[in-house]
Amino acid sequence: AEPRDTLSPCDPDGDMAGFVPQKEIVYNGLLPYSDRLDREATELLAEIKANLSRAVLLRELWPGVAFWCKKLFSFLKLYGRRFSKEDHILFIKLLYELVTLPDLEPHMMQSYARLLIQLLKKKELLSRDDLQLPWRPLYDLYERVVYSKTEHLGLIWFPKYFPASSTKEMLDEWRPLLCVFDVVMQKAISNMELFLPTIMPPEEHSQAFQLWFDELMSLWTSVQNQPSWEGHLVNLFARLANDNIGYVDWTPYIPTIFTRILRSLNLPVGVSQMVAPRYLTNSYDIGHLVLWITALLGGPGNPAQKELTCLFNSIASFYHPSNHGRWQSRLMRLLQRLPASVVRRVHRERHAAPSWIMLVPECQRLTDTDLQEFTRSLIGAALLAMFSKTGSTDAAYALQNLALLTPELAIPPVLEKTYAAMETLTEPHTLTATLSCMIGMARSLVSPNNHYPEGRAHVLPLLMGSLPGVDPNDFSKCMITFQFIATFTTLVPLVDCSSAPSRHSDLTEIEKDLCFASAEFEDFVLQFLDRCFALIDSSTLEQTRDEMETDTQTHLESLVELGLSSTVNTILTQCSTEIYKVMALQKVYNFATSNIFETCVSGRMVADMCRAAAKVCMSSLCVCVCVCVCVCVCVDEELPGEDELDKELLWNLQLLSEVTRVDGEQLLKYQGDLERILCVCVRLRCKRAYTLACNLLEHTLRSLSLIYPTEYRSTSGGFDTDLPIRDWGRAGDVAALGMCWHVPSQEEENFVFQLLSRLLHPELQRIKGHELLQSLAIVQHCLLGAGSMLPPLDGPHVSDLHSLTVSVDDKAAHPAFCVHTGRLCVSSPPDDSRENYRESICQTMRLLLHHILEHSEDDTKSLFVIIKIISDLMFFRGTHKKEFDSRWKSFTLVKKSMENRLHGKKQHIRALLIDRVLLQHEMRKLVVDGSEYKVVHQELLCNLLLLSTSTYSQVRSRAQNVLTAALGTYSFSYRDLIPRILQLLSPQHNGTQQQFKGALYCLLALHGGISLPSARDWDCVGEVWLALVRCGLLPTMTLEEASIGRLLDDITDRIHRQHDTIGIYFTVSSVFIANLIAHSENPTPCLEPPSVEELKEGLQRQRIKNVVAARKYEKLVNDLLDCLEDRDLPWKFEHMATDLLSLQLRDDHPLPPDAVLFFTQGLIHDSISIRKVAISAMAGVLKQLKRPRKKVAVKPSDIKDLEGVCGDREGNRWLQYDSNNLPLSEEQWDTQLYVEKTHWGYYTWPREMMIHAASEKPKDDLTYEEMSEGEKIIFEYFSDPEFIDQLIGFLSLEDRKGKDSFNPRRFCLFKGLFCNYGDVFLPLLWPHLEQLASDPHESSQRCVCEITAGLIRGSKLWSFSKVDRLWKLLCPLIRTALTNITVETYTDWGTCIATACEGRDPRKLHWLFELLMESPLSGEGGSFRDASLLYVLQGGLAQQQWRVSELLHRLLAYLEPKLTHVYKNVRERIGSVLTYIFMIDVALPNTRPTSSPHVAEFVPRVLERLKPLTSEPEIHNHVHEENTQETDERTQAVKLLKTVLKWLMASAGRTFTTPVQQQLQLLPLLFKIAPVEIDESYDEMKQDARTCLSLMSQGLLYPEHIPLVLAALEEMASSRSWHARFSVLTYLQIMVFYNLFTLLSVPAEVFRIRKLVMQLLLDEQLEVRDMAGTTLSGLLQCQFFPLDSSLQTQLQTLSQTLLPKARGELASTDLVRRHAGVLGLSACILSSPYDVQDWMPQILMDLSDHLNDPQPIEMTVKKTLSEFRRTHHDNWQEHRQCFTDDQLLVLTDLLVSPCYYA
Repeated sequence: AEPRDTLSPCDPDGDMAGFVPQKEIVYNGLLPYSDRLDREATELLAEIKANLSRAVLLRELWPGVAFWCKKLFSFLKLYGRRFSKEDHILFIKLLYELVTLPDLEPHMMQSYARLLIQLLKKKELLSRDDLQLPWRPLYDLYERVVYSKTEHLGLIWFPKYFPASSTKEMLDEWRPLLCVFDVVMQKAISNMELFLPTIMPPEEHSQAFQLWFDELMSLWTSVQNQPSWEGHLVNLFARLANDNIGYVDWTPYIPTIFTRILRSLNLPVGVSQMVAPRYLTNSYDIGHLVLWITALLGGPGNPAQKELTCLFNSIASFYHPSNHGRWQSRLMRLLQRLPASVVRRVHRERHAAPSWIMLVPECQRLTDTDLQEFTRSLIGAALLAMFSKTGSTDAAYALQNLALLTPELAIPPVLEKTYAAMETLTEPHTLTATLSCMIGMARSLVSPNNHYPEGRAHVLPLLMGSLPGVDPNDFSKCMITFQFIATFTTLVPLVDCSSAPSRHSDLTEIEKDLCFASAEFEDFVLQFLDRCFALIDSSTLEQTRDEMETDTQTHLESLVELGLSSTVNTILTQCSTEIYKVMALQKVYNFATSNIFETCVSGRMVADMCRAAAKVCMSSLCVCVCVCVCVCVCVDEELPGEDELDKELLWNLQLLSEVTRVDGEQLLKYQGDLERILCVCVRLRCKRAYTLACNLLEHTLRSLSLIYPTEYRSTSGGFDTDLPIRDWGRAGDVAALGMCWHVPSQEEENFVFQLLSRLLHPELQRIKGHELLQSLAIVQHCLLGAGSMLPPLDGPHVSDLHSLTVSVDDKAAHPAFCVHTGRLCVSSPPDDSRENYRESICQTMRLLLHHILEHSEDDTKSLFVIIKIISDLMFFRGTHKKEFDSRWKSFTLVKKSMENRLHGKKQHIRALLIDRVLLQHEMRKLVVDGSEYKVVHQELLCNLLLLSTSTYSQVRSRAQNVLTAALGTYSFSYRDLIPRILQLLSPQHNGTQQQFKGALYCLLALHGGISLPSARDWDCVGEVWLALVRCGLLPTMTLEEASIGRLLDDITDRIHRQHDTIGIYFTVSSVFIANLIAHSENPTPCLEPPSVEELKEGLQRQRIKNVVAARKYEKLVNDLLDCLEDRDLPWKFEHMATDLLSLQLRDDHPLPPDAVLFFTQGLIHDSISIRKVAISAMAGVLKQLKRPRKKVAVKPSDIKDLEGVCGDREGNRWLQYDSNNLPLSEEQWDTQLYVEKTHWGYYTWPREMMIHAASEKPKDDLTYEEMSEGEKIIFEYFSDPEFIDQLIGFLSLEDRKGKDSFNPRRFCLFKGLFCNYGDVFLPLLWPHLEQLASDPHESSQRCVCEITAGLIRGSKLWSFSKVDRLWKLLCPLIRTALTNITVETYTDWGTCIATACEGRDPRKLHWLFELLMESPLSGEGGSFRDASLLYVLQGGLAQQQWRVSELLHRLLAYLEPKLTHVYKNVRERIGSVLTYIFMIDVALPNTRPTSSPHVAEFVPRVLERLKPLTSEPEIHNHVHEENTQETDERTQAVKLLKTVLKWLMASAGRTFTTPVQQQLQLLPLLFKIAPVEIDESYDEMKQDARTCLSLMSQGLLYPEHIPLVLAALEEMASSRSWHARFSVLTYLQIMVFYNLFTLLSVPAEVFRIRKLVMQLLLDEQLEVRDMAGTTLSGLLQCQFFPLDSSLQTQLQTLSQTLLPKARGELASTDLVRRHAGVLGLSACILSSPYDVQDWMPQILMDLSDHLNDPQPIEMTVKKTLSEFRRTHHDNWQEHRQCFTDDQLLVLTDLLVSPCYYA
């Protein structure tokens, strides 16, 4: 081929010569008009570049930049990334700067971010050398958005392009935040997860992940109990592993990783099946887990695969259909995503195109044996999940991917199940499940594959076997069968090549067999058609309905019809001409012509079949039908008058209307006939007849005028080649698709206009009152048929809607698409001599509409049609958006079920590719957003508005939908329409209720959905909000009608949810890059870059715009206030206005004083809802008015802290609370440094830390003169005693009885007051506070709490004298209040103290802490008060974490003697407090032991006091009421033990690390209490002990702890109490499961466990033996140790222990040994509940010998056999093949013998 570059066809000027696009959309090149697309795209790109850069340079963010960004977005959608690399980089940099502009309003930021993410998507196009972005701006933006106090928005993105040095900077930023006890930990880790870069070339690794990997990994391994941030850490590791396969050594961590994965699945296990509650909330994200597992696979020895196999073995039984629970969805997701992820990895290693991203090193790649291992480990679970009630689709997806990886392993078992399912009639569910799995595997089965060549032989048997599924009585089975047949026939050409072997000598054996088998295809097609005819016969209307019901289709029937028609279509397309011509066509033809069907259900199905046949070969069918109809029409001259026509004519019409949906050229042959038929039939009176005729008209016009592909075979060029079997499953080749298009020719076009002039023209002339519907139907169908040939509406624009510097003009809105001229690729321009029917329809409709609305408004049916026509006039160019969307969806679904992810590169089937090209063509027709708003449109929109406010609600709602769509399409049309809508709401306009409601609905729609950005400018908001409030003054306004009240609520609610702050101040900084774009080449932008004057003007304009915006903001606020002053305003609207006003609080502009005044008065308004709004608004206002304080920076060097260790150390000792060094005098108060935030200094110090300057004397109170307007207003009101009285009165009312709690908004209000004004208002408030504190009522106490907390937090920066005075008053007050504490209020006080201490330096609050520490457990006021005081104290200390170690020591010393407390509630509280005291005692990597109390010192002291109990074999709760002296020591010990249990329970979920050694010392005691069965009598101690054991056994163990635990268990196993021995087993089960992989990594310990279980199997107590059997079978099921021959022999020898002959005195040890052996054997059988292993039959036979043994043995055998029968019953057909005939005889005998029922 000659080089194409020399003659660059796209551009004669040749300025595009060196142009290399980044990545185009391939499908564009296949369109029939592709030669024009290059030029079109180049022009559009030049335009976008010119205008976008110009808009930024002239600083016009809205609408300029916004509009052109939208254009760039649709450019990406239509042409892909069809620009040069340089442009790509410039676009990204420009948008990056736009997104990170400060003060950008959230809405615009979102749209820029969307475009940016789109541009960054294909990461292989730009390497890190091409593009580097700074990370700071993005991080600042993220901080502002996510942690800001105002907005929430999601922005996610991957740090691929951050410079190499950024890792270090990020770590410096976030390391100081790593304080495990604080909430900032979550922030630090999630920032790391989002920002740390992981894609780097190997030489940069030392400045990348190696800086943090070990540190974070050791943090992760040392923390247990899944705190909420652990998930983020796992996601980060997963991303790292996936991006650097082979560069990170994970081997040492693999057991830990898998143990934690297993734990995070939250599976219930063991006897008690308790799952600790924390695991249900913070579990890992499955998507990331899957990535991590995938990245670990492979490499030398492939260690991760062994663990993975083990993981799936241990959870396999959870996949069985009979098990389900809340964990099921996570398991299914794991199964579904894992194979897909491995496929992605293999694709990346073997087939991906090379790019800058580094490759996986050779030694780490997955080999074929690795993949086979992988498949083997998953296939069992997948085959089980296949039949589950919920997961069959997940399993099908998993199997589809496994079949891609290793077809030889994945396909055969499914095939086997499919054949079995086809044979059974009784279980339709299995058939649907297996067929859906086969559909996914079809591609792997059919394609010639070197791994699994014999797969293709199964195609014909499968197809023939599935035919019985076409069954009229079972819809779901019918649908899945259609899908199955369609899938296979799309992949396989149905050609009989049985003669090929005689012609070709080079065929393999398998190919020969295939050729002979293919003779059956003919048979298959015929049988299939017969089945379809039977299906149709059984679904005629008479059979499926009574006379009563309607004559439309039901939903199911329409589904079946769809399935039927598409399947028939596929089969006939894929047939060879012989089969098709000779057999199928004849058959369909006879069936259709020899019967007459009713036109509703079966008629449609037959017509569909005929259409499918006609598509492939038109001639024969059409002739016969045409003749038929002509005859009918000519014979019956008086037809037009009849209302009901005979069925034959209707049926023929229906048939004809479907058959015309074929290639347009074929229709030209029958031009005359068609025209004659149409002219008569369209005018028939009978409604069914003219509707069918209209369909016929529409289909004829569409076939003639649209562009569409004409064939969809699986190979281009037909099936006439001699070896079609080589094309089975062949993928289409994008480069050589060989598409045949239908492009309308001149004759076809002439025929279209001829039909229009004969039918449409006269209709438009004669639209009259009577047969109106019929005329409208004709007009509508003409428009739908020929829409693509009619040019769009045109005319002058509507001017004066916006002032712009950047063109948003016509040329820009319609790129030179050949589409938009209405013609696609018709070479001649539209012919002006022809009438423009769109315009004439438009005129006629408008006249008609006014006529109807005036004279017969109740003719709603016509109005519906008119609305439809108007919407088509505006939007219809040959496709509807809705249809397009559903086709796109179904296309992606089919693609997903048949794609080949392994090889990638668009290896889809040819039919799919053709479909995709067609979709691309239709998408081009639909892109019309941002179109020009012309006068024609204005007139149509006004008509729609009329209809939207007319009388009937259905008409209104349909018109409103079209109206909103139009407002979203035409730029700036809302500026024109909103005033018109508001006109209807204004008090001067006296309209009807309906008009009012219609207008409100239009506003509601405006605030939702498409046109949101439009309601963004101040003018609009100002007008709309005011109109809403003012319509309350309408004379007709009544709130009686509930619907209007609801509507108004909806609108305010919508505004509330969607009103982001609208920006006032804008700045644009990214001028430099915009300049580069303006001067770039290839294509050169089409406008000159702006001149210097223009730039100056732009700056000036931006300044003016900002000032004007601020003015408009103030005007809106003042207008709302004016409305609120109007006395006549109904309450509903008053509330609404107050709500809207509260939305106007901003960070960047103070609230006007009048509004401050309004809200201050609102605090004592009569209405509670206004008071609530006012409280939150005032809190905001006070935040606005806060004066900035001076801060100083402290550097770590000033603190003299030697780095290197974290935690409590010398360097941060000065932060600790120290009672010998408290600021008790003024100078101490002023000289100390205070750090308010708890996390600073725990892990490392930040580079510099801002703290409030101590040296600067806080200026005492502001004088009145210095205050601003707003501050004065607040000051005056709060100094007024009367106002305070009312305010406190309202605040101490109760709102909802029993539901109220501490209200943070009120707290913020008071905090702001005391923070801004010092203690000025205290004297006035104080009397109220004292009175409230002494009143025990719930609401009064709550009010004190809120104010006290506000006071303490507000006094943060007061001078010492003030603070001292404050506490002298506060301490007695708090004491009083705490003596009055009640059940309702103790939580409020807890919240109050916790809020007061949060984020404060403890040394500044020493008064409070000393007060609380006085004597919490004084015992005055009963147990409840004691518990409450502890609760309040705990609330305060918990906020301070590690900085109050001295207080914790004091508290512990105080509590220890009191641990034997009598009352349960106090004990529970003490347990919880102990948890908090020891919370800080954690073993984290490189952290010094804490200075807070240690568990290790506490436990021995407790054990010492529990001495009396350690000697007893079992502990019972004998504490009686009379405390006699002798038992005193023991009773005290029991009480102490109860408290210790509470502490263990409380700490199980909250601490970060478990002190295993200490817990082990307590274990023996717990084992002695915990009962085996729950007794009837409720005993607190026993239940607590059970819970403790269950929680402790779920704890995470480290390898070094395992020997200790086992030693303790072994010791207990030889205990005298059998209860304790029994509990050892239950403990063991859970412990092994939850630490499975950690244990497996230490083989010696595995052996110890096995020995322990075997020892307990021989226990003399029956219950213990039983439990040991259960435990053994559980361990075998997890494959914790293998069931090897040594174990089997050991068990068999045991079971054959001879019993002495005499029945009288059985030697018990022999019986025990024999029973142990039998139990062991039955454990083996129960360990594989859903399949039959090869050793099983023998063991079953051995067991059956023991059926007549003495008692416990016989019972065990029976139980085992019945359990075996229950679990194997489902698949008995499969399982029986594992037994020999003799064994089967014995078994059948056993399972049904009388002994089974004995």
